[in-house]
Amino acid sequence: MKIVAIIQARLGSTRLPNKVLKKIEGKTILEHVIDRVKAARRIDQVVVATTVNKEDLAIVKICENAGIGVFCGSEEDVLDRYYQAARLFGADQVVRITADCPMIDPKVIDAVIELHLKENADNTLNTLKETYPDGEDVEVVKFGALKKAWQEAKLLSEREHVTPYIKNNPGMFKIINLEYWENLSEKRWTLDNAEDYELISRIYKALYHNNALFGMEEILAFLKNCPELEKINQHIARNEGYAKSLKEDRVVSNTGKI
Repeated sequence: MKIVAIIQARLGSTRLPNKVLKKIEGKTILEHVIDRVKAARRIDQVVVATTVNKEDLAIVKICENAGIGVFCGSEEDVLDRYYQAARLFGADQVVRITADCPMIDPKVIDAVIELHLKENADNTLNTLKETYPDGEDVEVVKFGALKKAWQEAKLLSEREHVTPYIKNNPGMFKIINLEYWENLSEKRWTLDNAEDYELISRIYKALYHNNALFGMEEILAFLKNCPELEKINQHIARNEGYAKSLKEDRVVSNTGKI
């Protein structure tokens, strides 16, 4: 069984353009995400799935320098991009990570994978019921379930966000959620806006040089001593991108062309 982590990344973000190329402590956001995903014990291979857009050649170059696989596919049909990348790299289980999570904890990644394998689930995630901080988002999906979604999903929201088709059809798939022992869903550690970048930069400056792979516990301890920092981005709503897709939802082709 081959477990492949696929990190989705592109430069065409509207809220914070080129965000994955922004640097913190001498490395790009994408490089930090790659380092953290590679540190997860249960992952066999790390791949970045980007787009065929010329501007995303910068992402391809980062992957080459990091010595990891890269796949270039559809910009808008992210489900097709994931499926094609998973097929190309021979994944039996796909771990979905987004490149806007530069504080993703390798231990959280492993915990979701272990629960997924233990329960023999089709899709295991830690966001079905949100208890983890935004930015610690992980999900694992069987290749067969991903293929089924790729074949059947026809809504815009189901093509843009990879796994909504699975969640929208719970009778067809075994879906498991990993919950944290307390509800930390109000904490925002993801990167979508300038305010997010400011907060993440402050956290990295405080923790990175002591432990480059600092995890959730270290972040929580630091923020407990500096609670004012969380006010920087607390006004931003969670899952704005998915909410926008739902608002604009429509039936589209499932051929990779939206």
